[in-house]
Amino acid sequence: MIGGLFPVHQKGEGAEDCGKINAQRGIQRLEAMLLALDEINKNERILPGIKLGAHILDTCSKDTYALEQSLEFVRASLTKVDDSEYTCPDGSYAIHDDVPLAISGVIGGSYSDVSIQVANLLRLFQIPQISYASTSAKLSDKTRYDYFARTVPPDFYQAKAMAEILRYFNWTYVSTVASEGDYGETGIDAFQQEARARQICIATSAKVSRSMSRWSYENVIRSLQQKSNAKVVILFTRSEDARELLVAANRMNVTFTWVASDGWGAQESVVRGSEAVADGAFTIELASYEIPQFNEYFTGLHPYNNSRNPWFREFWENQFQCSLHDLGCGKFSLRDVPFQPESKIMFVVNAVYAMAAALHNMRQALCPNSTKVCDALKPGNGRKFYRDYILKVKFEAPFRPPDTENVVRFDAFGDSLGRYNIFHYHKENGRYVYRSVGYWAQGLTLNTSLIPWADQAVPTSQCSDPCRKNEVKSMQPGDVCCWICIPCQPFEYLSDEFTCAECSFGQWPLANLTGCYDLPEEYIRWEDAWAIGPVTISCLGMMSTLFVIGLFLKHNETPVVKASGRELSYILLLGVLMCYSMTFIYIAKPSTAVCTLRRLGLGTSFAVCYSALLTKTNRIARIFSGVKDGAQRPRFISPASQVAICGALISCQLVVVVVWLLLEAPGVRKEVSPERRDVVTLKCNNRDSSMLLSLTYNCILIILCTVYAFKTRKCPENFNEAKFIGFTMYTTCIIWLAFQPIFYVTASDYRGITPGEPDQCVMKRLGGGQAAEPPDTAAIAGTRRRQRRPRGLKRN
Repeated sequence: MIGGLFPVHQKGEGAEDCGKINAQRGIQRLEAMLLALDEINKNERILPGIKLGAHILDTCSKDTYALEQSLEFVRASLTKVDDSEYTCPDGSYAIHDDVPLAISGVIGGSYSDVSIQVANLLRLFQIPQISYASTSAKLSDKTRYDYFARTVPPDFYQAKAMAEILRYFNWTYVSTVASEGDYGETGIDAFQQEARARQICIATSAKVSRSMSRWSYENVIRSLQQKSNAKVVILFTRSEDARELLVAANRMNVTFTWVASDGWGAQESVVRGSEAVADGAFTIELASYEIPQFNEYFTGLHPYNNSRNPWFREFWENQFQCSLHDLGCGKFSLRDVPFQPESKIMFVVNAVYAMAAALHNMRQALCPNSTKVCDALKPGNGRKFYRDYILKVKFEAPFRPPDTENVVRFDAFGDSLGRYNIFHYHKENGRYVYRSVGYWAQGLTLNTSLIPWADQAVPTSQCSDPCRKNEVKSMQPGDVCCWICIPCQPFEYLSDEFTCAECSFGQWPLANLTGCYDLPEEYIRWEDAWAIGPVTISCLGMMSTLFVIGLFLKHNETPVVKASGRELSYILLLGVLMCYSMTFIYIAKPSTAVCTLRRLGLGTSFAVCYSALLTKTNRIARIFSGVKDGAQRPRFISPASQVAICGALISCQLVVVVVWLLLEAPGVRKEVSPERRDVVTLKCNNRDSSMLLSLTYNCILIILCTVYAFKTRKCPENFNEAKFIGFTMYTTCIIWLAFQPIFYVTASDYRGITPGEPDQCVMKRLGGGQAAEPPDTAAIAGTRRRQRRPRGLKRN
């Protein structure tokens, strides 16, 4: 005899133990056990010569009531009746109506809390138990439930599947609701462990029970609403609790994205009347298949041909809303109404077959030649039966569809391996349906193309809004799911989602902020507007200078050219030409050679110009000073002497430059301003202070030139070129005084320093040009006067 426990009725209200008939989970599962026993008894390969019977009890979906009912299973052990004394004429053992039958094993219960209570009782009498629906992880503890097995996997597999769904869609901040009792509480505990391992945070947790009022369910919905960022709610509840929760949400017009356990599964009864608020839910159900033989068997049942099921008449009356006392009630047929087989029918059948297979194997091992119930098969040694035979059964599941593989077996904990189908509840063609969108079998597989998201976007459920591309998360103390977004600096990249890392000087973050790249070197290029202007001016200046040189060469032997001091004039024109040519060196890309030429050429070109002017003004000053004092002709006023003096002055500048080059070797450097980290300027490696020191000598020459030009401002008209030199020097002083502060103040900015260098050269070359042309004009003018007074020069 095999016992059976099924929730034929729902849990009663108030003091009532039993409520309404439970059509799917009760009647269908019960009939599945009876069908399995019929098939086993017809099969000569399983327990030949032995017929299995059933003693089935109603648990009313309540653990305490189920425990009370299960006492029927242990009465035989309590009464200690030995029925071997009574035999029938055919040799079989007699069955006494007043003597309880010993139970070899029990199929059930359905709910985990029921199975836990019953298992605690049955283990005392060594009665094995195989459940078809209880999934609580507690039941895997063999130190407490050492006679329990099940054809369904424990809840921690389901909890893992739910956590992987959340991680897949990056839902890291969720609320949970669990049913009171072992199924909901242990299931949600397992889920929370899996969630923590995946850095998923629980915003709020709630518990529900069938005894709660509608207002209590609404309070649960309000508590979920308070966590507005937790838009996903995990349900580890019984179907009745899930239904009441959806009804409350529907009354309050509140929607969430539900992720529900197999307590909800793919049952239409859970969502009936609350389809809108259930829209978008993900539900999990144990992978199973329909058994066509059961569908045919069940739809063919009738109260008049199914007297062995004492609750079938009640089911029939509830199904067709009639009374069998009425003549018309018996005319209905289950084939005339829509039929949806319950999802765990397969597991009920597998549990019955597992019990029968274990009995068969035990018989083959202990009494292989017996055709009847031998003493070894009699209930009493449940420990050996459970450990040596139930846990070791392995067979292909009955009624499995062709080309499918489904092996029934148990692991060392009495559990079956887990495989779950994942459904998405949504509207298709005007009606709501459960659509299979994936499965979980030690890993998650989803087909997201089958999921019609609202607003065409995956909903979010995070404690904090996602940070923008250039922001990092600053986690809140004690919470791995809530953060504040802090922007990175423009020159920083994202080392990870929590850290801004600074790029090295000369580097800049990539567009996706995953790293840094080397910035291109910035320097004046020939095509830049900053270069075109100075180059154009310098070219015009050089052309003008070359024109003057050509004019001088053409009239080299004329009195006008000779009277102008042609040697110093040629040196002056050479200096002006050098000044204009320096513009091209300053615009060229910095290199060691270019930087050397810059240092050498800048001060030297100025020194050539100002040395020539200083020599010229000094000569004029000494001549007129000697005339006033009545002294003899001054020394060193010949052309050769003037050239030598000018060369000596220029050589001083060359000495300064050579010393500078030795003390500070020329080269290039990449400079990044703290204010402009995104610009790398390629520059010569000389310091601005060094540049200033190198021009100090030129400043001395300018000051001396200006002094002598001022002293000779009232010279006779034959030497009035000093007047023009004075004007040139005054202008030069103004240019230098105005430009030098600008040059050094803007030294840190690329557009201030690099383009400024050619501009500086041009401006100072223009000063040199001003110094070059007045003597020529004066010489030409002075020649006319010398033609009228040819002895004027000798008088000086």
